[in-house]
Amino acid sequence: MARLVYLGTPEAAIEPLRALVAAGHDIALVVSRPDKRRGRGSALVPSPVKAAASELGLAVTDVLEDVLGSGAELGVVVAYGRIIPAEVLEAVPMVNLHFSKLPRWRGAAPVERAILAGDANTGVCLMAVDVGLDTGAVYAEEDTTIDEDESVDELKRRLVAIGCRLLKDHLGAGRTGLPTPRPQVGTATYAEKIRPEDLELHWELAASHLRRVVHLGRAWTTFRGKRLRVLRADRGTPAGGELTAPEGDSPGALTGELVTAGEGTRLRLITVQPEGKQPMAAADWLRGVRPDSGERLGG
Repeated sequence: MARLVYLGTPEAAIEPLRALVAAGHDIALVVSRPDKRRGRGSALVPSPVKAAASELGLAVTDVLEDVLGSGAELGVVVAYGRIIPAEVLEAVPMVNLHFSKLPRWRGAAPVERAILAGDANTGVCLMAVDVGLDTGAVYAEEDTTIDEDESVDELKRRLVAIGCRLLKDHLGAGRTGLPTPRPQVGTATYAEKIRPEDLELHWELAASHLRRVVHLGRAWTTFRGKRLRVLRADRGTPAGGELTAPEGDSPGALTGELVTAGEGTRLRLITVQPEGKQPMAAADWLRGVRPDSGERLGG
């Protein structure tokens, strides 16, 4: 077992931390991002990893340079959210769990970008951390397919489970037990952070693409000048085929729960959330608003 420091911030980084503790590693220090002010009272709220580390009785800091005095032989990074400077890496070498098949989707939102691009598969890499953005050599990786019905949260849970296995399989003997890394091969693509405008449903696009946007969570459109979130949607018929739009329908046109999209396709609304209200079945929302004939979603 090894003496480690752990760097992580969001929910997805909790289970790898727990897996390292369960495996018997000595977690000398956990580093997470500073507390944020949230809610009406602007109370300071710790990151998910900080809260989990505190529950586990581990020392926590938001000062990255604190790792220099930790006595750790290796750092483990999972979605920390900050580039680690060279002077820190020289003192404490680090490995990173990255949720993509590198060099595809380096950067902040690899899972979301893989779904949005319609990738058929993805994976998890255990890689060396260097001063570049996810440019380090890869110690180990495992691939997996992306189910077209899978939400971003469901896919992240599967990728986290894979990542936990990689840590268990390759960190048992600490730094000296790591396999020989291989350089990344192929054309790099970059996974920029998902912006609110990336989540807007542009109805002139095909239903297959719009459904992938919905899978990211927080997808939105507008209706009668107010924002409408689309939380669940389906592009298929009960028999599994593609829904086709009537000739002459304009993008965004509502016909019951069906919305006309691009390329002659339609999307079926399942769960929506009107502005200022709780999520509800699309059928219930439609009964309340009673769209006029030819009324549309979107601008």
